[in-house]
Amino acid sequence: MTDQATHRKATKYPYFEEATSAEVVNARMAPDADPRLRQVMATIVKHLHAAVKEIEPTHDEWLAAIKFLTDTGHMCTDWRQEFILLSDTLGVSMLVDAINNRKPTGATENTILGPFYVPDAPHYPNGGNISLDGKGEPLVVRGTIRDAQGKPIAGAKIDVWQANDDGFYDVQQKGVQPDMNLRGLFTSDGEGQYWFRSAKPRYYPIPDDGPVGKLLAKLGRHPNRAAHLHMIVTAPGFEPVVTHIFTPDCPYLEEDAVFGVKESLIADFQHIDDPVRAKELGFANPFSSVNWDFVLAPATEGAAERTMFHVSAS
Repeated sequence: MTDQATHRKATKYPYFEEATSAEVVNARMAPDADPRLRQVMATIVKHLHAAVKEIEPTHDEWLAAIKFLTDTGHMCTDWRQEFILLSDTLGVSMLVDAINNRKPTGATENTILGPFYVPDAPHYPNGGNISLDGKGEPLVVRGTIRDAQGKPIAGAKIDVWQANDDGFYDVQQKGVQPDMNLRGLFTSDGEGQYWFRSAKPRYYPIPDDGPVGKLLAKLGRHPNRAAHLHMIVTAPGFEPVVTHIFTPDCPYLEEDAVFGVKESLIADFQHIDDPVRAKELGFANPFSSVNWDFVLAPATEGAAERTMFHVSAS
């Protein structure tokens, strides 16, 4: 018997049929292929074929889908990842983040990192003001870092960044905003407390001039992200937390374009009209104030790698 005949005999699904299309494709994988790759590809093929059978696309519709993916690839550059943006807007980025960052009850929840994180932000003393352009309503942020038992964590690092009142990060407006505008690194004191001054965040649109933005428009979806501050909190012996805190009055809170909002991350921003307190803070009156505590989970193997390297395009 020839090798070709032996292969045909060993293959359970040698010929294509609509009813068993996924099985036909998956049967072609070599038995010695990487087990994880086999699992991933078999699952993708199974669900992809199921979707095609449910949709029953025309040839023109199928070609339109191919063109969309082609256009998405053409939009990618060293500075822009349109496929990650597609993942963001389909909620997949948030799902991957949730799967890889399951927290014990009571621990502060994760959300996506975003594309505008910059390492080595200036290290300010507590109370430092990271709003270098002075735009927007002044904001003071205070809080405490604790473990799951409520014990304060001294020496925790709080890395903060956000968009300015025009809806742009400093790296999007080189030469317009000061470098490292609205970025800072703070350290919790002996009582686990931190505080800093900034500007109240506002919503902003994700890049919507490419195929993903056009798809959103056709679906009747807007491109706006809910107003938020980014924070990464780290401390020896604890899992890093990459998260946002969201303003409760943002009109896009319940329809964030990349599904980044978790109810537990909506903070209570207070509008303060108090000239004396404003003067003490070096603020114009009125201003905003928010208290935000973090609860860190004990470190587990690989937690830092899982958390720190999940990048979003939004």
